[in-house]
This record gives sequence, structure tokens and C-alpha cells, in this order.
Amino acid sequence: MTYNVHHCNPPSKPDFIDIPAIVKAIQAQNPDLVALQEIDVNTQRSGAFNQAEEIAKALNMKFFFGKAIDHGGGDYGVAILSKYPLTETTVHRLPTKPETNGEPRVLTTAKVKLPNNTTIRFGSTHLDAQSDSVNRQLQIAEIARIAATEKLPFIIAGDFNASPESGSIKALDQHFTRTCQTCEPTIPVENPTKAIDFIAYTPAKKFKVIKNTVVPEKYASDHLPVVAEIKLSGK
Repeated sequence: MTYNVHHCNPPSKPDFIDIPAIVKAIQAQNPDLVALQEIDVNTQRSGAFNQAEEIAKALNMKFFFGKAIDHGGGDYGVAILSKYPLTETTVHRLPTKPETNGEPRVLTTAKVKLPNNTTIRFGSTHLDAQSDSVNRQLQIAEIARIAATEKLPFIIAGDFNASPESGSIKALDQHFTRTCQTCEPTIPVENPTKAIDFIAYTPAKKFKVIKNTVVPEKYASDHLPVVAEIKLSGK
């Protein structure tokens, strides 16, 4: 599952933090792994707690938070939730061109040990939001470089802030296989028009997509969550 949670603030309720709504949305899908974006930790707007930790506790999952920037006296970034043990947790800094004043972005990864004792790498990311972004191209290139050094089957998920026809996603598709090819839109939550949230994997031969679903959860965040059921091949 990938879910941009809008710092757990329902768009219809400004200044209100509703972690139980995010928990309920995730719980309804019962995912093994979740990539979260727009997570607050000890910020003025959200309160003195780690949102990833609170969500993980409620779901009885493991978690790892990856800080991207300082925000409101605390931290802001992405996170991974997992039913299974997480090791080798890493925050990879992604590049931005200084002259663009782009917000710093990260890819957070972890090694995940599955119940059958196989292991994979799982990553959560949130790419640059500027239109026609040169930064997204740089960030995809860095993610591809990281993936090229990876010996484990690798799944990444997140808010790529780019639609399938964009240069950024075309660049992503050169290195990863997305779980949807004709992708349902994920924003806005009311009458969505754009697909920008994706799950993708490499190498292609190691995975088989059973199904990919955009969940019509319209209250909890300004993005719809995406869930993919993926079979891991032993080949």
C-alpha cells in the first residue's frame, strides 16, 4: 500500500488531526507493507508525537520514519510500516538543483524478512512537487542508481507527483515495473483526475501483479490510497 496521508489532516477539517481515520483506512485493506508520505513528528501543527509510530502501534506493525525536512519545531518526511521485521533501515537523500529552491526529498528503504524467510527491499518516497520539475528527473535517476546496486527484489512506493505520461514516470519505467499500466487517478479525492501515487518493482521477473486498486477513501487525506497484491516469484 502507498498512502500520502496529508499529515493525518482531513482536508474537510482544517487544523484537525485524525490519526484514527488513517488507521481505519489502512486497516480496511490489511496490507503487509505500507509506504506513507507527509508524516509529521513532533510538529506544532500535529502535536508532540510521531505519527508513524502512532499509526504503527494502532495497527500492531513495525515502522521506520525517514526525515526529509525540519517542520514546525519537529520533523517531516516519509515512513514504512510492516507486519514483518525491518532491518538495514536507510534514509537516502535525493538531489535537487539549488537554483530551483526545491524542498529536500528522500527515499527511505528497509530490508523486510517475509514469513517464508525470503527477504526483499521496500522503499517509500515523495518526489518534488514543482511543475515540469527537473528535480524529479534527478530524483528518479538517483533512485535508479540505488536500485542498480540492490541484490534483493526491490519494491518502491510513493507519491511521485507526476502522471504516467510525464518524463519522470517514463524515466521510472525504464528501471521499474509499475503495478498498474492503465492507472486509476489518485487525486483529488473528489472526482479524481490524476494518477501520481504508484507502487513499482524490480526485477520484473521476480514479481507478478495479482491486482492493483485505488481505494475510494475520501475523508482521511487529500490522496486516495493505492493497494497492490503482488506475488513474489522464486525464480
